Amino acid sequence: MLNIKVLGTGCANCKTTLKLIEEAARARGVAVQLDKVEEIKDIMGYGVMSTPGVVIDGKVVHAGGVPGRDKIEQWLAGAG
Repeated sequence: MLNIKVLGTGCANCKTTLKLIEEAARARGVAVQLDKVEEIKDIMGYGVMSTPGVVIDGKVVHAGGVPGRDKIEQWLAGAG
């Protein structure tokens, strides 16, 4: 199971990112544990300065802006 964290303070882009990852994982049948990290100090702990950020299994894979569906698909494909 992939552990995915979406870093963001709850803005629209952060919510959209969370939803896109959830939908793509469901469509691909990939098991994910999806968490939301909203505390600024926790987000900064990952070294992410612009949100939304995405962390997969402890590694930052994206920061700043909503990731494209193709990018999300690549992350999930790597899990398969």
